[in-house]
Amino acid sequence: MLNKLDKHSLSLELVDTHAGGDVSRIVVAGVTSLPGKTVRQQQQYLESHGDGLRRLLLNEPYGDPAMSVNLVVPPCHEQAQAGYIIMEAMGYPMYSGSNTICTATAALECGLLPMQEGKQDVVLESPAGLSHITATNVDNHVQAITTRGEPAYVHERDLRIHLPHYGEVRYDVVWSGAFFAMVDAEALGFGITREEQVALAAFGDEFVRTARPEFVRVHPDLGDVGPLPFVHFMGPVETVDNGGYRSRSATYVHPGVICRSPTGTGTSARLALMYARNEIDDGQWLETVSPRDSSFRGDVLGPARVGSLPALETAISGRARILAHSRVVVDLEDPLVADLDLAQVLEASRT
Repeated sequence: MLNKLDKHSLSLELVDTHAGGDVSRIVVAGVTSLPGKTVRQQQQYLESHGDGLRRLLLNEPYGDPAMSVNLVVPPCHEQAQAGYIIMEAMGYPMYSGSNTICTATAALECGLLPMQEGKQDVVLESPAGLSHITATNVDNHVQAITTRGEPAYVHERDLRIHLPHYGEVRYDVVWSGAFFAMVDAEALGFGITREEQVALAAFGDEFVRTARPEFVRVHPDLGDVGPLPFVHFMGPVETVDNGGYRSRSATYVHPGVICRSPTGTGTSARLALMYARNEIDDGQWLETVSPRDSSFRGDVLGPARVGSLPALETAISGRARILAHSRVVVDLEDPLVADLDLAQVLEASRT
């Protein structure tokens, strides 16, 4: 799977980026072709046969679980210019707004895709399907990305769960690239501030560990998409103008991570829930603000369907910045690397 330097070493070419404070490592070279007729099939192969790559780049000494990794792969869909597989501490999300913003920015600024001055349309293929992107480019830099992924929909409303340290908690389940448990932060006593990040993570951890044994959610089109990965904390909504709103928001990623950004998929999930509650309408928007005070904007594009369920088309806007270009060398004889079976995956991917 990885480029081989000698019998003891492998190498990867990375572009580190961030959007709203969430760091995404974009793997642009060093991984050979993965089998599969869709990017989702490639993702499933990587998850089953090459998960050592995710663990390598997200754990010490090479990375941090709070980061994300995006592997750029050839597209399978005729409309897409590139594909990407998202890897996080929780596993392999099907879609992510911040990761899409970062991957599109890295692909354009690093020359993987040709850049055009001004507005430019790009289509990327995620495991969930096509991401339709508009980039705003000025002097060879991407100033903004707006991305529209698959529709979000409210899967279940008004659920309740008893947590050992918090008592009964009401929540809703929304799909927006993954399943989110949506909770009212104010009802739980949270203001969603920087100082509360440890407490937010502690609540998220207890919620997910308690909910997972009874959590069985199947996407109408994608089937089994894995166990519950996210909790989204919703703050009070304030009106900005006739068409716009603002709310403090935070996303917990299991295990143990509070995102630095409010997250694009969390914002889409919030919009879908607000739309189902008649709290926001077509053409309106919501700015979500994270505990670190970074923000994304989510726009309501209009109704859609996911299978037989009513859904919502949304667009998420933000900006990514490039932090570093690097070449990672992996010593296969390092005890911290040896149990990842990277060399075995390399040989398997060549056969």
